[in-house]
Amino acid sequence: MTSRFTMAVHALGMLACEGGACPGTRPGDTVLTSEAIARSVNTNPVVVRRVLADLRRAGLVETRRGPGGGVVLARAPGKITLRSIWEALEGGEELFGRHPAGPNPNCQVGLAVADYLEDLYGHAEELLKVSLGKVTLAQLQRDIAARLAAAPIAAPVLVARLRRATPEDARLRRPAGARPDARTP
Repeated sequence: MTSRFTMAVHALGMLACEGGACPGTRPGDTVLTSEAIARSVNTNPVVVRRVLADLRRAGLVETRRGPGGGVVLARAPGKITLRSIWEALEGGEELFGRHPAGPNPNCQVGLAVADYLEDLYGHAEELLKVSLGKVTLAQLQRDIAARLAAAPIAAPVLVARLRRATPEDARLRRPAGARPDARTP
């Protein structure tokens, strides 16, 4: 498993939250640019676009061109599992590296170790797939919302970093009871 999976979950989690379900987001904020996602992931937009291209080919996101364009979820968050994300990016790759050329066919210990590891790796990979299949973006969205709600001042600041600051973002950053002209940390 590579960092591409982590970036993809990060991007799709942002898209799921941008629909207004997470603190600091507004309903209708469902389109994000690769630049906004890249700022959050802390990588180059080209890297994000490559990941998004794989997600688009898998039918998990749609891209929109032109003014106001960007990327949106192609399905409801409850219909996208972490397993489907993993398979879109790395489904053909083995999770654990094997012997590049296999063990020496004349070494009984090497053959037994390879056979043992194949069983162990196969079992671990299957458990991971099952586990990832049980988690949807909707669950991730709820967990993100709960984590952001636990830090109510930080959430709008994070959102403001993802898109251009608007008067709404400035209002959301103010601690409860603060005057509009009060400086925020």
